[in-house]
Parts: sequence; C-alpha cells; structure tokens
Amino acid sequence: MKSRFFLALTLALGLGLTAAAGGAATPANEAVTEAEAAAAQLRRAIAKLDDALAADDQVVALTEVIRGYEQGLAALRSGLRQASMREEELRSRFEAERARLARVLGAMTALQQAPEATMLLHPAGALANAHSAMILSDVAPGLREEAERLQADLDEIRIVRELQQNAAEMLGEGLAAVQESRRLLASAVTDRSTMPMRFGEEPQELQNLRDAADSLDQFAQGISRMQLDVGPPMEDFEGAEGSLPIPVMGTVRRGYDEADAAGVRRPGWVIATAPASLVVTPWPATIRYRGPLLDYGNVMIVEPARGYLLIFAGMSQLFGEVGDVLGAGDPVGLMGGTEAPAQEFGAQFVADAMRGGDAGQPETLYLELRKGNETLDPADWFVLNPVVETEQD
Repeated sequence: MKSRFFLALTLALGLGLTAAAGGAATPANEAVTEAEAAAAQLRRAIAKLDDALAADDQVVALTEVIRGYEQGLAALRSGLRQASMREEELRSRFEAERARLARVLGAMTALQQAPEATMLLHPAGALANAHSAMILSDVAPGLREEAERLQADLDEIRIVRELQQNAAEMLGEGLAAVQESRRLLASAVTDRSTMPMRFGEEPQELQNLRDAADSLDQFAQGISRMQLDVGPPMEDFEGAEGSLPIPVMGTVRRGYDEADAAGVRRPGWVIATAPASLVVTPWPATIRYRGPLLDYGNVMIVEPARGYLLIFAGMSQLFGEVGDVLGAGDPVGLMGGTEAPAQEFGAQFVADAMRGGDAGQPETLYLELRKGNETLDPADWFVLNPVVETEQD
C-alpha cells in the first residue's frame, strides 16, 4: 500500500517506536564490531612502545609497533568505509521514496483536518463503515512493521555517525606515539647491533652501473650480472609464490603493465600509501642497491634468492646499507609526505575512509619483481588481504 512508508515515518519520528530488531545484527553493527576490533589493535600497538624501547632488538620491536598501528588503521579504514556505504544505501532508499511520501503526507494532513465524525462514520452507511474499519485493522500491522523497519534504519545511521566521531577522537590521540616510533626506528636501524653479517659491498661498481644506466630495467639487469657473494642460501623463495605479504599498507592503484593517464606502462605495481607509511621486505633478502636512481626517487633493490630481485621505489627515507642481510618483515624505508596535525588527523582520516579508493593516500610506492632479465607479475606472488585494497574496491 502506497501510504505505508510515510505513515511509518510519521509513527517512527512522532511516536518514537523502537525497532523490533533491537540488538540484532545489522551491517552497521557489524562495521562497529570491526572498527572496535581495529581500535583495540591500535591501542595494543601503541601500548607496546615502552616495551620496544627496552627490547634487545629495537628495530624488530619498533617495526612491530608501527606495523601493528598501520594494520589497525587499515582495518579501521575498511570498517568506516563499509559503514559509510551502508549509510548511503539507507539514505538513497529514503530519497527514492520522497515523492511518494510527500503525497501520502498531503492525504494524511487532509484526514487530520476533517471533522471528527467523518473519521468514524462512512457516508455510505454502517456496512461501508464496517468495511472501512476492517481495512484499517488489516493495514495497521503493516504500518507498524514499516515503522519498526524505518526506526531500525534510523538507528543504523545513528550508529554510523557515533562510530565516525569516536574513531576521529581516538586517532588524534595515538598519532604522536606512532610518529615518535618512526623517529626512534630510524635511529635504531643505524645503531643496530644485531644486524647479520654484511656481504658483497661493491659501491664503486654500483656507482658506475648507476651512472651508465638509462632505465631501471637496464640497471636491474646490470645488478643481476654482478657476481656478488650474497651470503648463506636463503629460504625457498620460489616456494613462496602466491603467499608473499604486501610490503606496505595501501591501495594497488595500477597493476602490472597497466597504463597510467599518460599511457606509460610499468612492469610492476604502483601502490598508493598514506604519508610516512612503513615499507618492509616480505622475505629474507640481501640489499644489493640503495639510493636515488633516474626519476624513480629513492630505490631499494634486494635479492631474496639468487637470480631474483625485488625493487622498491619512491620512498623518502631508506634503511640499511648495501650487503646487509634482512629478515622477513625488516624495515627498508618510510614513505614521504606529512600527516595532518593531531587535532585534524582523525577527522581527515574518517572523511578519506568514507570516500574510499585511495583517498588520503597521496604517496606511491613502485614494486617490481624480477627473475633474471624478466619481470614477473606481482599478482602471482603477493597476497591481497582484507586491509590491502585494489582501487576497484
């Protein structure tokens, strides 16, 4: 019946009916649960900072703090986005009913202004009046159900708004701690006393190779041909195909050999990241090159196994030196950019999360995987997990 939706709205707002669902699971409630779990993860990460300062290997401990914080942020971003999409769905559904509701409102207003007798008696007589009463009796349960459904929708929207406000307040409080963790990490990497033995330092040969190279491909091929002792055999890297973790939290903006707006194709991934994001190596590897290269900015090239190279480009700060042997999850650098001030960070993060895509992720990391002289599609090697998005998501 056309009048049901608007009458439900009037009942829900005017009489304040409570939803029959009560505490039942809804998309908004599920988003809140996810966001609360993410918030707890953020708090646990920050709480580890004091322990990290007392750890024997501060690099590992501080990396865990920063990585945990960023994973919590990514999970929170996902929860906020899902909640925002649910809110948009509910509002769109209401807007779609707006015209019909307006017509029903007019009819109800006219009914309310009619003499009281006309609301009780049908002009055709007692039989018609009885029929009218029966119709109203049949319609009433439907109107009540409609009112309860609408109230549940309004409750979901309220839950989403509270989630966004609470998230914004919490994030501003934790920003200073993670910024301090990044600063301490840069110092700890330099002072690290537990770095494994260094192998294969050839700075002059690398310098000559870099000066002669006119492309990243040419430079990488040159490194592959250099006969260096890269230390003891690494773990079975080839066996890790399809299971490598993403080295940075972010959004895959462009895939392998996918053209950008200018038509340029690169044989790797372009990953959009938040400012100052931490980049880690996904597998034990030896650093073969670090430093600026052509128009790629700072480049880090590591060798996870003989014949394979992993290339990271676009970081603002690099950690380690050529020949260092890194463990899986060790930091290789930090992305550039500046986060919003603490008093603005939370609100900005929430707004960016609601927009989705790579909003709020202005930095880009280029990731390339090579075997000999050939490039490999990272999609065959790396796992996209729930907190690492693709732009299409």
